[in-house]
Amino acid sequence: QMQVAESGGGLVQAGGSLRFSCRASGRIFNVYNLAWYRQAPGNERELVARLNSRGETNYADSVKGRFTIFRDDAKNTVYLQMNMLEPEDTAVYYCNAKFKAIDGWGEGNLVTVSS
Repeated sequence: QMQVAESGGGLVQAGGSLRFSCRASGRIFNVYNLAWYRQAPGNERELVARLNSRGETNYADSVKGRFTIFRDDAKNTVYLQMNMLEPEDTAVYYCNAKFKAIDGWGEGNLVTVSS
């Protein structure tokens, strides 16, 4: 079973930056499809950014130009760089690593953006 461990998050003022990292277990990390999701209070979980094994990315419209997802396969790690944070970005952020039937989720970390 895949193990996924996140780090990052915290409290930041609007306009600030944060970076999440997420390490997934396994010897075939380079073929994993990776993603970050978030869930704000009272809302459903939504996709923030996705990065597949070919290096193709897609982003939620609300974060385009502000967030960047990238990976370091040598470290089995995916990152989410978040710039120009807004109060609307306040949510619990989850990392996801997926390959065929393998589907691993991080425990979630809270980001709070104050205005």
